[in-house]
Amino acid sequence: MRGDNVLWQPGTDHAGIATQLVVERELLRSEGKTRQELGREAFIARVWEWKEKYGHRINEQQADLGSSLDWSRERFTLDPRASRAVVEAFVRLHEEGLLYRAQRLINWCPDCRTAISDLEVEHEETQGSLWEIRYPVKGSEESLVVATTRPETMLGDTAVAVHPDDPRYRHLVGKTAVLPLLGREIPIIADATLVSMEFGTGAVKVTPAHDFNDYETGLRHHLPMISIFDEAARTNGEAGPYAGLDRTEARRRVLADLAEQGYLVAEKPHLLSVGTCQRSGTVVEPRLSPQWFVRTKPLAAPAIAAVEQGRVRILPESWTATYFHWMHNIHDWCVSRQLWWGHQIPAYFCQDCAPDTPPVVARTRPARCPRCGGARLVQDEDVLDTWFSSGLWPFSSLGWPEQTAELATFYPTSVLETGHDILFFWVARMMMMGLHFMKDVPFRTVFLHAMVRDEKGEKMSKVKGNVIDPLDVIHGAPADALPPAVRNKFPGGMPAFGADALRYTLASLTQQGRDIKLSLERVNGYRAFANKLWNAARFVLLNLGDFDPGQSPLEKGRLTLADRWILARLERVTEEVEIALTAFQFAEAASGLYQFAWHAFCDWYIELAKASLQGDDAQARTTTRAVLVQVLDQLFRLLHPFMPFLTEELWHRLPGVPANAFLAQAAFPEATGEWRDAPAEEEMAPVVAVVDAVRTIRGESNLSPAARFRAVVQSDRQGLRESLARASGYVLPLAGLSSLDVQPPGPQPPQSASWVGEGLQLFVPLAGLLDLGEERARLHKEVARLQTDVAGLRRKLDNPSFVARAPAEVVEKDRARVAELEQRRSKVLENLNRIEPEGTMSEKTPEEMFQSTPPTPSSGMFGIPSEPTHEMSPPPVAAPPAPRKAAPAKKKAPAKKKAKAKAKAKPRRKAKRAVKRAKKKAPRKAKRGKKKATRKTSARKAKRGGRRKVARRTAKRRGRR
Repeated sequence: MRGDNVLWQPGTDHAGIATQLVVERELLRSEGKTRQELGREAFIARVWEWKEKYGHRINEQQADLGSSLDWSRERFTLDPRASRAVVEAFVRLHEEGLLYRAQRLINWCPDCRTAISDLEVEHEETQGSLWEIRYPVKGSEESLVVATTRPETMLGDTAVAVHPDDPRYRHLVGKTAVLPLLGREIPIIADATLVSMEFGTGAVKVTPAHDFNDYETGLRHHLPMISIFDEAARTNGEAGPYAGLDRTEARRRVLADLAEQGYLVAEKPHLLSVGTCQRSGTVVEPRLSPQWFVRTKPLAAPAIAAVEQGRVRILPESWTATYFHWMHNIHDWCVSRQLWWGHQIPAYFCQDCAPDTPPVVARTRPARCPRCGGARLVQDEDVLDTWFSSGLWPFSSLGWPEQTAELATFYPTSVLETGHDILFFWVARMMMMGLHFMKDVPFRTVFLHAMVRDEKGEKMSKVKGNVIDPLDVIHGAPADALPPAVRNKFPGGMPAFGADALRYTLASLTQQGRDIKLSLERVNGYRAFANKLWNAARFVLLNLGDFDPGQSPLEKGRLTLADRWILARLERVTEEVEIALTAFQFAEAASGLYQFAWHAFCDWYIELAKASLQGDDAQARTTTRAVLVQVLDQLFRLLHPFMPFLTEELWHRLPGVPANAFLAQAAFPEATGEWRDAPAEEEMAPVVAVVDAVRTIRGESNLSPAARFRAVVQSDRQGLRESLARASGYVLPLAGLSSLDVQPPGPQPPQSASWVGEGLQLFVPLAGLLDLGEERARLHKEVARLQTDVAGLRRKLDNPSFVARAPAEVVEKDRARVAELEQRRSKVLENLNRIEPEGTMSEKTPEEMFQSTPPTPSSGMFGIPSEPTHEMSPPPVAAPPAPRKAAPAKKKAPAKKKAKAKAKAKPRRKAKRAVKRAKKKAPRKAKRGKKKATRKTSARKAKRGGRRKVARRTAKRRGRR
């Protein structure tokens, strides 16, 4: 829309581990087979079938949401062109010494049966135990007591370590300990890096093949590394008599034998940080295994410099420090995976060379071994980490390693928009790969969007049953197709909210640094916003007649105050949206457009325009039509990035729009300053304020919407008084007034409702509009009811047991309810004060009136509520009514009221019985009259003062009788 050459590149990765796990489980469930039984080629063919069937779901979601991607350029990371780029990158890194194969300790998932990177391990704290085990010292009566959280791994111990400065064990360094249960002799070493004298017993077992810290210790001291687990995390032959057990059973057996043989000293509770696989949730096992690694330090340095120098900007900026921390502490990247679904590593093992001979890395399969000339070459069965191919995406999707026109045009890209949860998985690796292979950054700006959670702020997951599918929100879904938590909210099925409502909701909630709590009620609110726009456009189109914008251009000299005001507001919101979008402040842009469209245009200008549209002045009618068309045209362009479907449809219905035009290619509005008009906005502000104030007083004072009455405005600003006098033609019909008196400051009219605004005070005399006595009684009862409700809620909230046991959302809801009730009580008291008899009202001088602090207006433009309520109603037209009586409050039988009051003080188990008895007695007792009710009320009050007072007052009453 701004005329730029834009490419939004569509595509997906192959999600190696996740996809293979899904297909393996489906294969086992449907056919009872494993992938090994099916064979590699047949299994890969099965995964391709699954991909063709289910792999387009993401694209369908994006398409139905209206994402403007170039679908003709869709890419997949296992496409032939992408696969060629992966092989080229692997070979180049190997040739440059940045990629190597070695046996090292890695994270292993026993469920996925593959190596995983550090980033794919999720750590969670759990309550465990710390066991103390006695290791005898060979040739002496002494022993070392070691502390461990994993006693089963002692079967792979190759040393016991102590701190070199620890006086308790200094004399034992260099001696030999005997491993309990197996009898293996292991050295006692000193290591200040591994051992803390304050932790546990100050002595630790060293298992280099099953702990990362122990692995580094083993390298420093050249210790043997004994692996006791196989790929399924079951003990192997190195475990001796404990071979063939899973980890849990091995721990149970080891602890039982240690206790039986007298080696188990103690067991203490201990808080552990346990690493689990991000995909399967299985506890990860450190495992010694030959893998392929990328040397990341040389690749990370340019990526760090690019952000430090400002060539790449990360938004929100708070993530920059996190990026630097991870990049400065980066480790070599394990890129091999023991899977079948993915890019098979282009390395070939010669069967005629020695077993420890390094493989041959080549772009294509070599015919013969370059070392021995043998022809028996077998390709490495492992595949590459999915993120290896994804790291090449910014340039591989544009044709690299070939130098294509697309690569020259669009690399480096301008913006990467992604989630903060893959900042290191993907963003950092694209930075490293792009700078290494393309010698330039892959993008200028990284915008990390918020995570979309459910309305309670919880992460969406299939386990919780709270996953919301965008397609269900857009098109609707039957109840049986919804996840359980969503079905509870929509037992009859989810209605179709539409793509525009969902898009606008997400945009309005996208604030940098905050997660999105997706509420479907909020989506429904923006569906109402879409309906509002539709109705507004329909009203305008029905009132255009034969208007032709080409024949009737806008002339500034013919504009009314309302015309000038709405065009100035449009100019202002255009500027605000432009600034917000440039700064990636999507919520601010969406909010500004919402306020303008719903309030300024629909609620105000359309109402103001009706007089001209329905009047006899043809020129005024033409000018108003021109303004309406211009505002709608520019508004639809501004809204198009947020609501593409609705705006495209409505824009084509405007006069002057070519039939073959496309709104996505129309020029996006720019704030030129042409319609900036501060005097019009300043003059219109009191008009809007007065109308809004009258409407507020009408509602709070319980006046009929059809009632016409007089209002008085007092102001010490002559210009404001003159503006309101000129604009009375706007104020009277919109506010439903019979007359508007604009005066300098003076006495406050008696028994009048008042409102204080900037530079003015509004009064509405209420005498004659309603029965003030009955209205005062009604308000007094309302105050009492609100006080009772607040007291009941406060008793709950003051109860520590309730606050501790109740769900957090329930407690928060009750607290919000208390605040709401107290605010309503204050409002009712204000209304009550307005209609007190004249002698009891406080009197203020005119100066005091204008010096008093005005009440806080409701949020929104000029105090207009910021959330939609209902469709706009026509201006009220009716003759002034006779004084209206307030509806009398229902009277309760005094006996019933007394019984209920007593029941509140009784235990809950008696409350129901008390109410039932009261219901039976109420009809009979209610007939006893007002006098006895008064006596009972007095007795009830007296009882609160104690039994003596009750007896005393009762005796006095009997004496009077």
